[in-house]
Amino acid sequence: MTLANAGVGSASHLCGLLFMSAIQADLTTVPYKGTAPAMNDLLGGQVDLLCDQTTNTTSYIRAGRVKPCGVTSKSRIDSLNEIPTMAGAGLPGFEVAVWHGVYAPKGTPGPVIDKLVASLQAAIADPSFVQKRVEPGSQVVSKDEATTEGLRTHLKAEIDRWTPIIRKAGVYAD
Repeated sequence: MTLANAGVGSASHLCGLLFMSAIQADLTTVPYKGTAPAMNDLLGGQVDLLCDQTTNTTSYIRAGRVKPCGVTSKSRIDSLNEIPTMAGAGLPGFEVAVWHGVYAPKGTPGPVIDKLVASLQAAIADPSFVQKRVEPGSQVVSKDEATTEGLRTHLKAEIDRWTPIIRKAGVYAD
């Protein structure tokens, strides 16, 4: 069985590594240069599986062109509520979430950082901003998580979580 990904080191690749670990099986992985060529081969039947972001796959799911096995978030996604989580589909603890952070150079003055955080929090408090992200399958963090400390805590937890999986696979991005 073949498992496509959007490139070595991508979230898609990490999701595939976690999937193989969860099912305790080695699949033939096929790295692509992005989601588009991987999706083309999934649609064409050249590969069997693809783990990728809902923002890249929602239109294919809604059109019935791909069959979702589950979402990798902790809870169901509002815009795809009919699709179970991977944990709910039988893989307890399976969670992969693509997330983004806003970063500034070391030494950026505190008032500048405070203004960036305030702007981010204002954006996520705007229902129209949130709706534009939720519709294609994204989830927006809470205001409490959208802080410098919230990002620092999340980043450390992600590094701690993924380091052993990446080391075990022995595959690294160039």
